[in-house]
Amino acid sequence: MNRVVPKDEEYIFQGKVAISQTDLSGNITFVNRKYCEVSGYSAEELVGSNQNIVRHPDVQDAIFEKMYKTLGSGQAYNGVLKNLRKDGLYYWVDIEIMPILDENEHIIGYISVSKPSPRKNIQENEKLLQNNSTN
Repeated sequence: MNRVVPKDEEYIFQGKVAISQTDLSGNITFVNRKYCEVSGYSAEELVGSNQNIVRHPDVQDAIFEKMYKTLGSGQAYNGVLKNLRKDGLYYWVDIEIMPILDENEHIIGYISVSKPSPRKNIQENEKLLQNNSTN
């Protein structure tokens, strides 16, 4: 799939939560209808694709390194992320990602629940992204 070219225009995420599941490699194994609506992709396009399909290039690697370190230790990760839709628009989410454990407590995947991010959280994160891009 070709990489989406970001546009400097926001899609406003409203309503119910968007849910996705991935395997250990970050390949999407499940999405709900809201996830499809918010991302602009169909379930068929998403399932089997890597979660990076919605990664916005403004988000630094350090954020994802912290996320993977937290998840790898078996803990839930909470944060605000700027994501990229299929049409190039961006959207902000408050996200919680939790490891999925098997009966032996081994991590076998991840589930994420995203909801609309409050404007205050978005503004704080926009400042961080701007500061990091000028450094």
